[in-house]
Amino acid sequence: MKTMTCKDLAGACDVEFRAESFDEMAEMSKKHAMEMLEQGDQAHIEAMERMKELMSDPGAVKEWFETVQKAFDSLSDN
Repeated sequence: MKTMTCKDLAGACDVEFRAESFDEMAEMSKKHAMEMLEQGDQAHIEAMERMKELMSDPGAVKEWFETVQKAFDSLSDN
């Protein structure tokens, strides 16, 4: 089980996610972001806007994904 925070995944807070796989981690982060969006959390809304801008550039998205995937892979299990 590996741990990353919302901020580690381009989010806005220190909520921790624990998962066995990066895909599972990404899904938890996405669910958290949607919950924060529904609550009108401004910091998360701004983080989502930055991610939306990043997604407009396929090369930048690929680079970001690879970087975060490597960070996940390098974590020790806890």
